[in-house]
Amino acid sequence: MTPVPPFDRIPPFRPPYAPDDAALVADLLAETTLSPEARARVDATATRLIGKIRGETGGFGVEEFLREYALTTREGLALMVLAEALLRVPDAATADRLIEDKLAEAEFENHERVSDAWLVSASAWAMGLTARVFRPGETPTGILSGMVKRLGRPTIRTAARQAMRVMGHQFVLGQTIEAGLARAKSLEAKGWRHSYDMLGEGARTRADADAYLASYAMAIEKIGKAAGPGALPARPGISVKLSAIHPRYEAVNAEAVMRELVPDLLDLARKAKEYDLNFTVDAEEADRLELCLDVIAATLADPSLAGWSGFGLAIQAYQKRAVAEVDWIIGLAENLDRRMMVRLVKGAYWDTEIKRAQERGLDDFPLFTRKAATDLSYQACMRKLLAARPRIYPQFAGHNAVTMAEVCEIAGPKGAGDPGFEFQKLHGMGDALHRAVVEEDGWPCRIYAPCGGHRDLLAYLVRRLLENGANSSFVAKVGDASVPVEALLVTPEQELAGGTKPRHAHIPRPRDLFGTRLNSRGLEFGVAAEKEALMSALASHAADLYDAAPVIDGKGRPGTFRDLVAPADGETPVGRVSEATPELAGEAMARAAAGFPAWAATPAETRAAALERLADALEQNR
Repeated sequence: MTPVPPFDRIPPFRPPYAPDDAALVADLLAETTLSPEARARVDATATRLIGKIRGETGGFGVEEFLREYALTTREGLALMVLAEALLRVPDAATADRLIEDKLAEAEFENHERVSDAWLVSASAWAMGLTARVFRPGETPTGILSGMVKRLGRPTIRTAARQAMRVMGHQFVLGQTIEAGLARAKSLEAKGWRHSYDMLGEGARTRADADAYLASYAMAIEKIGKAAGPGALPARPGISVKLSAIHPRYEAVNAEAVMRELVPDLLDLARKAKEYDLNFTVDAEEADRLELCLDVIAATLADPSLAGWSGFGLAIQAYQKRAVAEVDWIIGLAENLDRRMMVRLVKGAYWDTEIKRAQERGLDDFPLFTRKAATDLSYQACMRKLLAARPRIYPQFAGHNAVTMAEVCEIAGPKGAGDPGFEFQKLHGMGDALHRAVVEEDGWPCRIYAPCGGHRDLLAYLVRRLLENGANSSFVAKVGDASVPVEALLVTPEQELAGGTKPRHAHIPRPRDLFGTRLNSRGLEFGVAAEKEALMSALASHAADLYDAAPVIDGKGRPGTFRDLVAPADGETPVGRVSEATPELAGEAMARAAAGFPAWAATPAETRAAALERLADALEQNR
């Protein structure tokens, strides 16, 4: 492992974790105003781009069928559930037998059969997405039954095979990095750039992390050797997920992460520098942000990376700290005298973040609950990043024609050469929109191109579908011809001025999750200040020793004591314990039996009140 240099001169990133939505949105509104003339130009550009998207034609037969039964329909999702199961079948003969089995007419006679449970539980994708689309009592098998009656089994079999091909080919550039590089050549010849990503979720063991490290190192070498001549920023790149290269990439484990992860990341960055590639650290959950930026600062401060402008990171606009993060990154780049690449995205973990904040009983959410607020945050970050050129090379990711039109307006006329920023898109999405931007308008665009086998496809697909399949997303609306162009041009400022509140009315704060009963307050270890406060409180009582002994009828009944040490290190004294003897245990059971009739006669309200007093005491003395 490579030693890591000190980075004390770089101040850590420590803004408020979950500030108030209304105050933030008010600030964002003040920062993102466009003049009427500029707004008119944005609308004109966006209208032209929307026309390109809606005017895209091509495809026939089953492709038309898949457009009709999209993932926002019950039928489309049922078909994709079957297709996802087929991805895991190794040979064509078995796949055909599976299709025949699942589409046999006899199976559709009873929607309660085991086959329904099998199909629904075929993957976490089905379990995670069906609730958003299916009605109570419906199953994918039941939906497919109606499709079979209307269209016939041969059509459904063909559609299932096509759906499987779409899933594997549409969202993944190649099952190996070599296959991805070969497939990318034709697009690169037309001016497209690529950022490759090795599919896979977080490491759970050291062996997992080592395997991902080796995979990233191999990919960097393959990409670098295939890159040919040319200079940054036009060269290809790779995206790295920190949770994939460390099995305990968590704030509570910060010391070990800094000691173990930073050298590994530095080694990968040096390999990327050797080939002059774009090297982007992917954004993950909010509770890892402070730690992520600590890791990035420590890595980037290494003198061996000086003179290289390929290091970058992704910033998620839905986080309330996004604008502060942009400011911090600009300061970091200036401090280290480096040029950094910054990929700006809307965010892909919204459902998870909401759930985690609720589970932890936080005072508020670390991200916006309104899409309009996220869009405002994106605009504010976009302006700051463009203003920071050339110190920062912004990379604007997304598939929203209005957002892209706003970027072009703020950036100014293109002129000759590289404009000092680029657009980014996901492989398999937004093709018509970005073709117009790249091949007609001449703006640079990079494709985020995942590579990997079918077994790693699932979690990536879930994030993409949750992110872009919601009814409120531009991607979902723009393909619906019944939605007028004017509705797509509505700005977040107009939404908020029209009565939309910055905070979603139907998503209560985590502490208010249970209505009149307060959710218990938890600790957010992703906030260094909270973790440090806890550690300080523990340290202030480190010398305190405690005695534990049996208590019967409210009176202590100690016997012989033995010393106890903390299990964390096996050395630090924490107190003494006197264990109950069999005689004391028998006496306690007898007293409990004698007191049970009175307790059983105690009203439930009285017993509940005792529990509530205990809960209040725990909350006040946590």
